[in-house]
Amino acid sequence: MRPDLIVKTGCQTRRSFRFAVLWLCAFLMTGCVGGSDPEQEIRQWLDAAEAEAEERQRRAIMARISENYADARGNQKSDIENVLRYYFLRQKSVSLLTTVDELRVFGDSAAELDLTVAMAGSKGGLNLSADVWNFELELERMDGDWQLIGARWGQLGDELR
Repeated sequence: MRPDLIVKTGCQTRRSFRFAVLWLCAFLMTGCVGGSDPEQEIRQWLDAAEAEAEERQRRAIMARISENYADARGNQKSDIENVLRYYFLRQKSVSLLTTVDELRVFGDSAAELDLTVAMAGSKGGLNLSADVWNFELELERMDGDWQLIGARWGQLGDELR
């Protein structure tokens, strides 16, 4: 998506943070399809997670975040849940366009995933907000399912934190 086509209305740091956390968690919403190829499992998980995020299913997202989740911004799993609860109550619709920039798998139990995500949300009518974000996700397979254990993110062109 070209940056000059991105619609921005009232871009505020707090709203942008919520939008980024929304996508970060959306990645975690679905379980992996059975199989022996971790890269394929993660790609299938990501595709399904994108669809789930657009359906605003907070509980499904939270089931995919490790209880030990922690990020460089000091967020824990409960912080992510609070942001999602607030965001989903305010947004009538969510749209995501995700591109995998790089996927690194370490053995069968760990992975790092670099993504670019165009996100748009609407409260109804013409009240639209949109941004493009970069994400670095850290995943670990726990009891057969991939779980998010850490992440860094930033708007397109900004440093990831």
